[in-house]
Amino acid sequence: MTDSSLRLESTYANLPEIFYTKLSPVPVSKPKVVIFNQKLAEEMGLDLTQLNPQQKADLLAGNLIPEGCTPFAQAYAGHQFGNFTMLGDGRAIILGEHLSRSGKRFDIQYKGSGRTPYSRGGDGRAALGPMLREYIISEAMHSLGIPTTRSLAVVSTGETVYREDELPGAILNRIASSHIRVGTFQFAALHQEKTISQSLMDYTIDRHFPESKDHGNKALALLDQVMKLQADLITHWMRVGFIHGVMNTDNMALCGETIDYGPCAFMDSFDPSTVFSSIDHQRRYAYANQPVMAHWNLARLAESLLPLIHENRETAIELAEDSLKAFEELYKSKWLAMMGNKLGLTKIEDQDEELITELLDLMHEYSADYTNTFLDLGQKELPAEEFYISEDFSNWHNRWVKRLQQEGGDSFALMRSVNPAVIPRNHKVEEALQAAERDDLTPFHHLLEAATNPYESGENLNPYQTPPSPKEKVLQTFCGT
Repeated sequence: MTDSSLRLESTYANLPEIFYTKLSPVPVSKPKVVIFNQKLAEEMGLDLTQLNPQQKADLLAGNLIPEGCTPFAQAYAGHQFGNFTMLGDGRAIILGEHLSRSGKRFDIQYKGSGRTPYSRGGDGRAALGPMLREYIISEAMHSLGIPTTRSLAVVSTGETVYREDELPGAILNRIASSHIRVGTFQFAALHQEKTISQSLMDYTIDRHFPESKDHGNKALALLDQVMKLQADLITHWMRVGFIHGVMNTDNMALCGETIDYGPCAFMDSFDPSTVFSSIDHQRRYAYANQPVMAHWNLARLAESLLPLIHENRETAIELAEDSLKAFEELYKSKWLAMMGNKLGLTKIEDQDEELITELLDLMHEYSADYTNTFLDLGQKELPAEEFYISEDFSNWHNRWVKRLQQEGGDSFALMRSVNPAVIPRNHKVEEALQAAERDDLTPFHHLLEAATNPYESGENLNPYQTPPSPKEKVLQTFCGT
């Protein structure tokens, strides 16, 4: 099979061989394309129209590997819920790096592609539901303006995977700027050979942060750049009420993209302690803890970089700590600016933080819907709901209106640009996935259409804007591994 639009390289394979294992996906019996992201393919400059349906399914499932490719599974380590362990791609294989016509580089990864040396007893496969879940949420995140890995396709395998039940198998084609993680640097540091960590750092800088090459201390420059990207990313998550669920160090990508959509979810009623993950019993990765955990993960990156920061360990620690101290203030300034924008404020004044936190406290007290509250505030009239007619809210609202009068621009237009009308609400996602497992993709496509146009409004979107009834509430989400 030849395809002139697929321009693949494997520059990652130029790193020392400890970072990966070369192998191809395990073939599947009856691959069939469930959904293909044509818009993303066009953005990548990827044209598969010359392939017949079976060839296309074989390519996207990993049954057909283009000539000259060097597929591999990555090795890495990581702190999982605070506990350090050796990891790696236990059910994923990177086909290579596709180069677009503009020179942009995209990792193409098969997720659910079979056992690897890092599977740790797992079957290396994935079920259809979790792969469709990643597809819809990652594409919704992209449409919300949040840096994220993307989903090119989901392919059913014609095989069964065994979890609590028998489930239809599937493979996801994940697209990322790269799959270099904090855990990749932790893995390098474990070998206690400076040249190994140096090679990974140089590669990461070449691929993502070339402006750091001329910095006097490249390791510190890398840490600072990653810190800025993570501050931006977490601010975006907080803006839309997104809860990642597994902010382990192996799930923090240095390129600043959201990666791994296992037990993630979007918050309905506002509660800073909200957790959906079935395995996060200590609420480590609750909504309000996400900036704290990002800072913790960055500290683990700094630890891994210490030998590259300075040859004297004490000096290296001092320099790293000085850099890390900037994160809290950096994040807070971004968070305040973001929350200000959600309330139509273009510039944060001294009293605005109190105005913001008072609203959030009221939302928590009244169990107000996070998404719809900010959406309602951007309308000319508020709904006649208990929260809005309360004396507490009325007092806050009067102060907010007076504050808006100090703004010179169109505050409501600003609010509409940052406050989505639609998020992929958990109960609608579960409804769509359950139907898909019964071979009914209609609810999935309807939800996808709404979720990928999140700032639009209309009566047709009402089903996707309505909070769940008590019976519809999703209280736990699962990794789907």
